[in-house]
Amino acid sequence: MRERSFRSVWLSDLHLGNADCRALWLLDFLDACTCEQLYLVGDVLDLWEMDRRGRWPATHGRVLAKLIALAAAGTRVVWLPGNHDEALRAHHGLRFGGVELLPEAIHETADGRKLWVVHGDGFDDAARGGRLTTLIGDHAYDLALFLNRWSRRLRRLCGLPYRSLALELKTRIGPAARAIGRYERAAAHEAARREVDGIVCGHIHKPELRTIDGTLYANCGDWIESCTALVEHADGRLQVLHWADEARVTHVDVLDFPRAAAAVPAAAAMAGRLG
Repeated sequence: MRERSFRSVWLSDLHLGNADCRALWLLDFLDACTCEQLYLVGDVLDLWEMDRRGRWPATHGRVLAKLIALAAAGTRVVWLPGNHDEALRAHHGLRFGGVELLPEAIHETADGRKLWVVHGDGFDDAARGGRLTTLIGDHAYDLALFLNRWSRRLRRLCGLPYRSLALELKTRIGPAARAIGRYERAAAHEAARREVDGIVCGHIHKPELRTIDGTLYANCGDWIESCTALVEHADGRLQVLHWADEARVTHVDVLDFPRAAAAVPAAAAMAGRLG
């Protein structure tokens, strides 16, 4: 795989510590790509799952070490904690291993657009009156991931490319699809209220790049279901990369959007314990 260079990269919902995290694919992506700035848009660590099951595979430690190594090598790495690594939100403004810990960020693209970067769990209540997991149920989501694991294995045995069954189920089931739509609109409308050109978020594990009522909505997806990253090229163009099928690049951002008007001691200790 030839190296790819980007101005900026956004990754969300890595869920390190969760058995369904595609850590090897994530390592492949991090090894194949370089960037000036890397945004980790929440749920990098799945502290919920780690507390419940106590898993920490060696490959997940390698991902964490790679992220710290990138920061040490000169890449600006910004970690915006989500709801699954919410414990780190108490340490905003500090650094560990060269990684900046912030609650949110404003990113200016090469072509001058201002994008609000935030995990996005704050839109749950506005979108559906509760978390997405309460809509379809924790057990139903666990079942979807179980089916996704076996679907992936069967497709690999048959020589077929990866396709996320869990993501398809989530987008095809009517109530879930409508909840996702409400979430996306709530996020875009809040970005418009803040007078920025768009929002980059994660949280719902559904990659997307489109305009909603004139505001850019970008979701960088996840590394459990979709294995996607949002990237910015040198000229400011944005794309969603599907790393499960690297040749498949979707959601090409070619529109000219208007410009808006004018680490942590506890985290370092945790990284040391987990690594």
